[in-house]
Amino acid sequence: MVKIFSAQQIKEVDASTIREEGITSTDLMERAAGAVAKAIMQRWHRTTGITVFAGPGNNGGDALAVARILHEAGYTLEVFLFNTAGKLSADCQTNKARLQALEGVHFVEVSNQFEPPQLTAEKLIIDGLFGTGLNKPLTGGYASLIKFINSSPAQVVSIDMPSGLMCDDNSLNIRAHIVQATLTLTFQQPKLSMFLPENAGNIGELKVLDIGLSPNQMAQAEAAAFVIEETDMTVLLKPRDKFGHKGTFGNALLIAGQYGMAGAALLAAKSCLRSGVGKVTVCTPQMNNNILQATIPEAVLKLDPADTIFTQAIATDGYEAMAIGPGIGTEKATALAFIEQVTHSRIPLVIDADGLNILAHHKSWLNQIPANAILTPHPAEFKRISNARNDDYSLLDEACNMAKERQIHIILKGHHTAICTPSGKIYFNATGNSGMATAGSGDVLTGIITALLAQKYPAETACLLGVYLHGSAGDIAAETLGEDSLMASDIIEALPRAFKKLRATGC
Repeated sequence: MVKIFSAQQIKEVDASTIREEGITSTDLMERAAGAVAKAIMQRWHRTTGITVFAGPGNNGGDALAVARILHEAGYTLEVFLFNTAGKLSADCQTNKARLQALEGVHFVEVSNQFEPPQLTAEKLIIDGLFGTGLNKPLTGGYASLIKFINSSPAQVVSIDMPSGLMCDDNSLNIRAHIVQATLTLTFQQPKLSMFLPENAGNIGELKVLDIGLSPNQMAQAEAAAFVIEETDMTVLLKPRDKFGHKGTFGNALLIAGQYGMAGAALLAAKSCLRSGVGKVTVCTPQMNNNILQATIPEAVLKLDPADTIFTQAIATDGYEAMAIGPGIGTEKATALAFIEQVTHSRIPLVIDADGLNILAHHKSWLNQIPANAILTPHPAEFKRISNARNDDYSLLDEACNMAKERQIHIILKGHHTAICTPSGKIYFNATGNSGMATAGSGDVLTGIITALLAQKYPAETACLLGVYLHGSAGDIAAETLGEDSLMASDIIEALPRAFKKLRATGC
């Protein structure tokens, strides 16, 4: 898994690399600058006019080194170094001297007055003002400079971080004082803020550059957040028992679908069956009988006494896992049956959709959710069941805290779905696409996770595998259908290929 480090840990990894390799910090900066320059040269021709904005710290040193490399490669640049406090970092000073030693470089050191250059759509801006060391919002002249950059029609490449954006918490940041990059070239590892939707407009396209930082230090350093990769998932996927029968692979119980929402039950049941479970039992109101019998004959139906809603908790003997919530509604009788069902069940549990909405209406019931349960809210649902502020970092932080305090798993769904665990760790998923932002997609995920739980996967493993496979199936479906036309049922249809792909990778 890819570890996500804090700003302090990044400094420590840099220092370890310098110490282990017997190089200077300037040498490491040169390595990083070379990687940035190469990425720029691969995308922009020498005829592209480039304007470089460098700050007084090491991010500015990176920018000056990049400018020198590009100049030597034949690019035409104008370079502005902002030194308003009269103090440059040692490596920034070194790269300033190296750049000034070259002939034909348009270099301006700004200490007081700044005469803005002409920035056209044909130009490229290299943003090297501030990097991972920033720990407070930008104000004053730097804020004005960033507004100037953002108002220009030029494309922007940010080195390591868009200037003004902090590595982790930007809940109190000033959005107008953060660079809106076209492309962010970050070093070695992505940063936490790069996974939060509110920062997408600042980061633009993200590319991670390998600059050869110490593998020993990165392996030893503790991290609280990770990005799951395909190789991590292949080792989690258990081999199928050749002599197994349907009882071997578990019986999953799905409580889903009030009348008019049978589709939620259908999607959850189909995805559950497509995810290796031996048997699926759907508890649903009487009036859903015909549609479910006709559309998913593989499922067993257990009908509620009521015609249109779920009203009666059922015994869970004989089931290995249960999901409750997709399309069940929030009627009073349903809510009472929900809490009785949840509190009396002793099997692995997934709560989704209307189950979460019921909890939002009865927040004290959160205290009755059993340990190790899995909640699968999207951000709006999580806001309703928590006290989180509206910004994405606060949502993630609150989800992490709730998972630890209540010893449950919370899957905060989104482009980079975050799995928050009872241990306090966060796992970001890298599969999936915008086509999956469609009705029923969450029901599909619920079915997948419930199937894995029924097959005796531990809760955390079921979360990781389920989210990964869900996104992978969405990507496979989008390859042929495109993202615009994707439906939840397309994700189910692609699940077999997602499983086959993961098993083939592990061979």
